[in-house]
Amino acid sequence: MARPGLYRRFHKLLIANRGEIAVRVIRSARAMGLKTVAVYSEADRSALHVALADEAVLLGPARARDSYLNIERLIEAARQTGAEAVHPGYGFLSESAEFAQACLDAGLVFVGPTAAMITAMGSKSGSKFLMEQAGVPLVPGYHGEAQDAPTLANEAARIGYPVLIKASAGGGGRGMRVVHAAGDLADAVTSAKREAKAAFGDDRVLIEKFVENPRHIEVQIVGDSHGNLVSLFERECTLQRRHQKVIEEAPSPTLTPAQREAVCAAARRAAGAVNYVGAGTIEFVSDGRDVFFIEMNTRLQVEHPVTELITGVDLVEWQLRVAFGEQLPLTQDRIPLNGHAIEARVYAENPAKNFMPSVGTIKTWRTPAETGGLRIDAGYREGDAVSPYYDAMLAKMIAWAPTRDVAIERLNRGLEDTDVRGIVSNIPFLSALLTHPDVAANAIDTGFIERHLTRLTEAGATAGDLELCAAVAAILIEEQKIAAAERGSPWRASGWMPVGLRQRVFSLRQGTGSEPRTITLGYGPGAQTLTIEDRVSSFSAIPTEDGGFDLVRDGVKSHVVAVIEGHELYLRTRNGRFDLHWVDPFGGDDEEQSGEDKIVAPLPGTVVALLAQEGAELEKGAAILTLEVMKMEQTLRAPFAGRLKAIKCKVGDIVQEGVELAEVEPSA
Repeated sequence: MARPGLYRRFHKLLIANRGEIAVRVIRSARAMGLKTVAVYSEADRSALHVALADEAVLLGPARARDSYLNIERLIEAARQTGAEAVHPGYGFLSESAEFAQACLDAGLVFVGPTAAMITAMGSKSGSKFLMEQAGVPLVPGYHGEAQDAPTLANEAARIGYPVLIKASAGGGGRGMRVVHAAGDLADAVTSAKREAKAAFGDDRVLIEKFVENPRHIEVQIVGDSHGNLVSLFERECTLQRRHQKVIEEAPSPTLTPAQREAVCAAARRAAGAVNYVGAGTIEFVSDGRDVFFIEMNTRLQVEHPVTELITGVDLVEWQLRVAFGEQLPLTQDRIPLNGHAIEARVYAENPAKNFMPSVGTIKTWRTPAETGGLRIDAGYREGDAVSPYYDAMLAKMIAWAPTRDVAIERLNRGLEDTDVRGIVSNIPFLSALLTHPDVAANAIDTGFIERHLTRLTEAGATAGDLELCAAVAAILIEEQKIAAAERGSPWRASGWMPVGLRQRVFSLRQGTGSEPRTITLGYGPGAQTLTIEDRVSSFSAIPTEDGGFDLVRDGVKSHVVAVIEGHELYLRTRNGRFDLHWVDPFGGDDEEQSGEDKIVAPLPGTVVALLAQEGAELEKGAAILTLEVMKMEQTLRAPFAGRLKAIKCKVGDIVQEGVELAEVEPSA
């Protein structure tokens, strides 16, 4: 049992995190009357969580190890501001027993479990031993302390391939590799250990039998310091990529009521094994017949909103009340299960380029109203910078409805009505995933996204007449704004001039290298017309309050959202999203082409491995080097068969976007 003295009433809370979760905690804390303290790195000076908190303290440089992972500096920030408690959020130090103990030693309330509980359940290896004793079913595997290569090889052979290598100290897909054959084990272990060390400061790994066609089921639990422990039903997080969750929903559409009761009871036994206090998640994997324990997360999960929407419980509020030393507000039999909720994680990444993280300034951030069962938990806003130093998640969009089908429809509509510009987002990919017929039918497993990746990342539709007309309208409206700001301009909103009929030709291109398409605007004293090839349409556009406009073409009205950045046009119409380029009528429109033989850094990052030697003969796609970008490893490969002419970096180099790292000479 946790000591009651660890939990007491407090009035000022420091949030030891950033981004969406820091914003989320601030809002619940403020609703409870608490003062809040944000912390930030030099890269986050203007971040949303800093603006929302009552006070904010600079921790240090942008790198997480120098700021958000600096325990001494976080404790000092609490002392400086008079904060009496610390909420760790998720990620960073949220599952650090050292941090929990440091808060206790400093006289601070840690909003979460004790250091002993984190140690017992936060280690995948240690928790499996406890689960064996508690009678919780486990995936066959090895979770011992010996980490030498022969031991790991022998254990993998005993378990039987394929096996899963996992970082013992962390989650989020980092330090995780699937190995199908013994010959691939050594390289996979080396890579997993390196990534685990960078992400968690601990390179220990465990090995599990890789469950074929698995489903990911997890149960939300909360315990208090009075011995009460409840489960708040389960979530299904089967739709994953690189072992990271993409779509989460609650309750699971896979489990029967009897299975639900059984897995929730198993979760309570698992948490009860350490008299758990705080919010946590017991994670299971299912092969379609049985459910096996895989790990416990001793913190709040990213996907906690879906549980909140089906139960009506504010989990952050419950965390804070438990930290006050209060009893849980509800007993197990009083927790309702109402309807269905589903969540999508919006990331700054480019699905068309192997989900490469995207950095830059968010120039446009437009989301629909949070009505009709829609909820948006965002950590960014228009004008914020997305840096390469942290996880690339921008926001979570969550929808609730009485049924799963309607919840999916509401979530997809919310995504379709969202516009993020300045960086590349995964929103079109999320929409393609949600509308896939197999997802609607729940015919999925954790490998679903990888198998269907080509379809899910297909290029968008080709712009049709509607989009070309909308592009012309957007250009004219933008010119109207400029003209209105110039005193004495003879131009009017429609482009009308006082005498005679006139024409204006626009040339628009969709995609680099595509042929431009020509649209002719006819204007004068009467109605405006647009001619595309031999098709003539009447045409007008009326700006609307949401920043878009209503396009009326041959008497049919369509709403359009448009963003113009120089000669680049972004349009959202009823047919989807479109990026067009307005070809400069006065020339100077050539696009710079980079030589394909140069291997350049796609984003700022750190060189963590050189995988080929100068002079080596390479096949197309051969690995050359590995960068760590946003805490994930990105392997750069040969663009064609040839000889590795030069390597222009070394392990440990911190490189900026566009820096040349290697050069490949094509085969003769």
